[in-house]
Parts: sequence; C-alpha cells; structure tokens
Amino acid sequence: MHCTIEDLVALRDGEGSVWARRHVEECAECQAERERLYQRVAQLKALPALRPPRDRWSAIRDTVQAGRSRRRQRWVRGGLAVAAAIVGIIIIGPINPTPALGENLAQAKQQSAQLETTLRDYDSDSRVMSGREADLTAQLEDQIAVLDGQLARLGDSARADAQLVDLWRQRVDLMQQLLQVHVTRAKYVGL
Repeated sequence: MHCTIEDLVALRDGEGSVWARRHVEECAECQAERERLYQRVAQLKALPALRPPRDRWSAIRDTVQAGRSRRRQRWVRGGLAVAAAIVGIIIIGPINPTPALGENLAQAKQQSAQLETTLRDYDSDSRVMSGREADLTAQLEDQIAVLDGQLARLGDSARADAQLVDLWRQRVDLMQQLLQVHVTRAKYVGL
C-alpha cells in the first residue's frame, strides 16, 4: 500500500504519520510522487502575482456609467412610446366611434349560439361527473335559465338597449364557464 496525496502533503507540512515517513523512505514510487508534488508546488510559487493595475478604475467606472446611461435612455424611449400611444388613443379614439349597441347585441347572440352548439355537440351526459362538478354544472345551468327568463321578458325588441346587451354578454360568460367545466373534467378523467 502506497501513501496517498494527503499523506504526502501532510509530510511536506511536517504533520505526516510515522508510518508515512518510513514508507516514503523505503518506497521509490512514493519518493518520486513526493518529488513531483514538491515540483508542482515550486512551479505554482514561481507564477507571477496577478494584480489589477491601479489606473483601471476610471475605465471600469466609465463602463458602468455608460451601461446605466443606456438603460436610462431605454426607459425614457419606452416611456415616450407609451405616452405617444396614450395620446394617440385619446386623439384617435373619438374619430373611430365604438360599435353601435345593435352590433354588440348581434355579436353576443352569435357567440351564445356558437357556445350552445359546442355544448350540445360535447355530449356531457355520456360522461361520469364528480359531485362537485355536477353541482357546479347545475349552478351554471340554473343561472343561464334565469338569464333566459329575463331575456324572454325583455323580448327581442328592435331597439337594442344596454341592458339587453349586458344580459346577452352575461349569458355568453356563463356558457363559457360551463364549457370550461366540461373540458376540464374531460382532461382529468382521461388521466
């Protein structure tokens, strides 16, 4: 058994064991390894000491300040772009009027019809539901039924007032939530 590198380092530092000292005196291989260790240490000590030059501080400071200046300029340009966009919206906004209530009503009715078709095609009756999902589905369907009653009372008048548009949008939101319950449940059932 030969000395380990730790044994040889301990011998170099004068802390080696009696066994390691005797073994190195008798073993040519361990003597050669100790000699290589001494040579490495001597080579490392012969390396020049690297110290940064004292006159580099101004270059480092200039680099840091230039980086800060670039970041500041980016923020200023970004802020100006946002301000220009806001001004553009304020100025151009009144030129392009918002769609009429009739268009909003037609859009909400179309979305509602699409969601209703999607829900009908989904065939949720053939799938197994947990109690929580069934309760959530029932609550959403009840809320949709209440909205349908309110819509029936208002009638499909030729005039489209804001309340009618709001009710149709609420119906679309509830139907999207209902579809999300079915889709989420379907994802987890397959796992």
